[in-house]
Amino acid sequence: MNRYVVLYLAPLSVAERFAQVAPAEAAKGMQLWVDWSTRLGPALLDPGKPLGNARRITRTETTETPSEVIGMSILQATSMDEALKLVDNHHHLHWADECEIVVLEEQPLPELQS
Repeated sequence: MNRYVVLYLAPLSVAERFAQVAPAEAAKGMQLWVDWSTRLGPALLDPGKPLGNARRITRTETTETPSEVIGMSILQATSMDEALKLVDNHHHLHWADECEIVVLEEQPLPELQS
């Protein structure tokens, strides 16, 4: 089985909208995550959390930076195609037209394998 990092991207306007949502609407949104998590079962290794407070680090400085990455999850699947099916029509994609999901496959490091 391979591991896949799922990044949830959204424009800042979506994150700002979520920060102001009423508790009842927030509960509905959380239920969508719970339902998705339940549907995936053991394929969802880590449901993740919201992300923010981004910093860009270079050899010479660390600065605040805007980021459209607003969350992450970690999946387990036998192939990229299977991983993509796990996020097919994900509720995140329905929050705003600009919302996206990026799926990255973890690559092995043979030098670090024992």
